[in-house]
Amino acid sequence: MHITDILVHLDATAQGRQRLRLAADLARRHQAHLTGLHVYDILMPLVVGDAGGSAALLGEIMERMRQDALAAATEVEAAFRERLRQDALAGEWRLVEGAAPEQVALHGRYADLLVVGQEDGEGAATNDGAVIAAALFSSGRPVLIMPHSGRFDTIGRRVLIGWNAGREAARAVHDALPLMAGAESVTVLAVNPRTGIGRHGEEPGADIARHLARHGLPVTVERCDAAEIGVGDILLNRAADLGTDLIVVGAYGHARIRELVLGGVTRTLLRQMTVPVLMSH
Repeated sequence: MHITDILVHLDATAQGRQRLRLAADLARRHQAHLTGLHVYDILMPLVVGDAGGSAALLGEIMERMRQDALAAATEVEAAFRERLRQDALAGEWRLVEGAAPEQVALHGRYADLLVVGQEDGEGAATNDGAVIAAALFSSGRPVLIMPHSGRFDTIGRRVLIGWNAGREAARAVHDALPLMAGAESVTVLAVNPRTGIGRHGEEPGADIARHLARHGLPVTVERCDAAEIGVGDILLNRAADLGTDLIVVGAYGHARIRELVLGGVTRTLLRQMTVPVLMSH
C-alpha cells in the first residue's frame, strides 16, 4: 500500500500543533496529499426564563458561540496553511460543523491514513476517546494515534509490533508497511503465544517475521510469557526498553447497545501510550 492521502484531525491545542507537525512530515516523506480537518460542535445551551425571551437569548448565545468557534478555527487554519507553504505540500483545509467522532470517521474514509490525538488524561481534550473509537471502528482506515505528551518529529525507525496472529493484527501490520519502510529495527513481540495450527503456529512470530523480511525489513522476534502482567503493559515496557518510536497493534472492540467496548490491550494503549501507535481493525 502506498500512502497518497493523509487526513489529520486538528484543534487549537499544543497537541494539535504536534499532530500537524508529524502529519506534515509523513506527507513529505510519502509525497502525499495532506488534509487538515477541524470540527466545531455548537451544543445548545440551557436557558431558563419565559419562552419568548429564552428563544431570542438562545439565538444570541448560539451565534456568539459559533463566531467564537470560527475565530478559533481561523487560527488553526492559518497554522495549517503555513505548514503546507513551508514544506511545499499539496493539501486542503476542511472546516465542518457537527459531532467530531462522526465527522472524523466520515472524512477519514477517503484517506489512506488518519492522524488523531490521544485523550489528554484529564478528559478535557477536544479530541477525546470517542473520536479515536469512531476513527478505528467506523472509518475502515488505519489510525495513527499521537500521545498527548511528548514530541515526535518522525516515526517508523524503531518499530514494535504486538503480534497475536489474529486478523486485526495482520491488518495493522499490512497498513503499517509504508511507515516501516527504511526502519532500523522491527521487533515482533508475541506475548503469551499459543502454539498450534490456527493460532501462532509452531514457532510464534516466525511466519510474520518472514513476511516482513521479504519486504526488506530487519526483523527480530521476541516471545514473552507473563500471565500476571497485562499485554498492554508488557508492550509499553518493551517499547521503552527498545527506544521504540512506533507501536503497531490490531484494535479490538465490539458494540453493546450503542456502547463501544474496547479490548483490554486496546484500552491500555489508548490510556497509557508514550509513543505513537498505529491501530487497525
